[in-house]
Amino acid sequence: MSIANPNLKGIVAAIAAIVMFSGTGHAQQADSTDETALLSALSQAGPDEARHLDRQLQALWAKSGSVSADLLLERGRDALEAGNMPAAIEHFTALTDHAPGFAEGWHARASAFYASDLFGVALTDLERSLALNAHNYNAIFGLGQIFEALDRPERAYEIYQRALSIHPHHEQVTTAVKRLKSGVRGQSL
Repeated sequence: MSIANPNLKGIVAAIAAIVMFSGTGHAQQADSTDETALLSALSQAGPDEARHLDRQLQALWAKSGSVSADLLLERGRDALEAGNMPAAIEHFTALTDHAPGFAEGWHARASAFYASDLFGVALTDLERSLALNAHNYNAIFGLGQIFEALDRPERAYEIYQRALSIHPHHEQVTTAVKRLKSGVRGQSL
């Protein structure tokens, strides 16, 4: 579409500039495909901006680069949400077999194993996931949950602190740290 009116061109340009540069903060500056920039912005963001950056990172980490792997991830997540752990584990196992270099597949399967009280295999999958993506604060949180379930609150607390160093406004991690803080405060970490 061509804009003939010069005043209208100026208005359109001004609106475009406002939309592109509105707000202050790192979320608008971080490219949604640049993991390093998103993580850097997240570490300095306020709570509202952190939620936006979190969504961008989750979307980025959920991209496997394979249509079939993405379908397996979706089916596994649907089964997990429905509480069908055997089906979730089956889909996520097919995903990790199909795409062993896809960190989110290992993280997702660890979640299904954890929900099935299979902490040993969940721990193994989280270690694999974090070897592929050391910045996945949700996987780090899952690791902390496992250590908490294994009655190792000091180790869980350390792990939660690691997650907070990446995502300072992660609500579940913040809650876990507050819950454990008084119990581990007097103990050597």
